[in-house]
Amino acid sequence: MRYLMTTKGGAEPDEKLYAEMGAFIEEMTKAGVLLATGGLEPRGLVITSEAGDITVTDGPFLEAKDVVGGFALVEVRSKEEAIEVARRFRKIVGDGESQIWQVFG
Repeated sequence: MRYLMTTKGGAEPDEKLYAEMGAFIEEMTKAGVLLATGGLEPRGLVITSEAGDITVTDGPFLEAKDVVGGFALVEVRSKEEAIEVARRFRKIVGDGESQIWQVFG
């Protein structure tokens, strides 16, 4: 099962955080759990369609605390395993929010 995990907030990066995240990413990659990870530009774009008209709007759209800052695509055996991966991540990065979305197909 694949899950897309997104994150908002977290500790300001320092050498300790980089080291802990590096070790976590290496472990998850070697285990075949982590398929992709990355940071996201805070500004973003919104593409909307209404009655055949397409509109492109530049960000930012949210308060800084609400911006999705990064993502990870993981492959795990169950939703519970995805939750455990997210729990471990949050323990490393500190306060904030992560969301987990199952990916179909």
